[in-house]
Amino acid sequence: MRFVNVGFNNMLNADRVVALVSSDAAPSKRLVQDAKDSGRAVDCTCGRKTRCVIITDSDHVILSALQAETVAGRLNGVDGDDDSREDAE
Repeated sequence: MRFVNVGFNNMLNADRVVALVSSDAAPSKRLVQDAKDSGRAVDCTCGRKTRCVIITDSDHVILSALQAETVAGRLNGVDGDDDSREDAE
């Protein structure tokens, strides 16, 4: 099991991710509203603007304040933050 940081130290199981969607499109806004109404939405934005909507295989919708490209890079194992921490040690 591999966890990915989706912002503000909120972790997500990378194996459960089905799709990353930008939050700007109308279909994604409807998806988020339906998930909120049915209790399937998890807000990981800490009050910031939602920039990425993550859909899981359990039909949960995770809202992230990170760009979709950033989350995709972390899912693929490309994360610039880890390199800076390794240099500091």
